[in-house]
Amino acid sequence: MRIISGTSKGRRLVTPKHQTIRPTSDRVKESIFNTLGGEVEGKVVLDLFAGTGNLGIEALSRGAKKAFFVEKGREALRLIQKNLAQCELEEQSKILPRDVSLALRILKQQGESFDLILMDPPYEKGLIQNTLMKLNMERIYHNDSILIIEHGRREPLPEAIGGWNLIRQKRMGDTMISFLTPSFSETDREEG
Repeated sequence: MRIISGTSKGRRLVTPKHQTIRPTSDRVKESIFNTLGGEVEGKVVLDLFAGTGNLGIEALSRGAKKAFFVEKGREALRLIQKNLAQCELEEQSKILPRDVSLALRILKQQGESFDLILMDPPYEKGLIQNTLMKLNMERIYHNDSILIIEHGRREPLPEAIGGWNLIRQKRMGDTMISFLTPSFSETDREEG
C-alpha cells in the first residue's frame, strides 16, 4: 500500500499483520480519487471504518484541509497513527476511536460538517444500511457533499437509500465503488 499522489506520493503505508483488516487496494483507491479529480482539495474529509487510514491519508496528500478517522479496532488505530506520522499529516488529522454510530453522534454534537465522506465497512456485514440511516439522522454533511461507499459486489446498496442519490457506480473485480450525493427535500433546504 502506498500513497498514489500529492505531497506524500510514493510513501509506503504500514499494513496489517492479520486478515481482520482489509485495506483498500491501490487500484481501487486510484479509481476513487481519479473520479473525484479536484473535488478533494481544501475539503474536510470523514473516513468511516478507517482501517489503516489509507483513504483519508490519500485525501490529505491530495490537498484535503482536514481528515477525521473513525475506527474502533485497536490494531487499526495503531496503524492509522503510524501512517499519519510516517506521512507527517498528524496536524491535519483527528482520530475518533469509536464505533461509527457513536462517532457520528459526537461529530454532530460538535457541529462538524463534511464535504467528503469515505465509507469502507467490512464487506457483507449489513453495515451499509445502518450507517446510511445514522448519517441521515445526524446530518453532518451539506448539499454539495459527496459520499463514497466501497462495498462487495455481493452486497449491493440497499433498495431504499433515503436521503441519498446514487450518481455513479464502478465495479472493479469483486469491489463496487458507489458515489452518492445528498437528496434534500425543500423543507431541508429552507432549514439549512
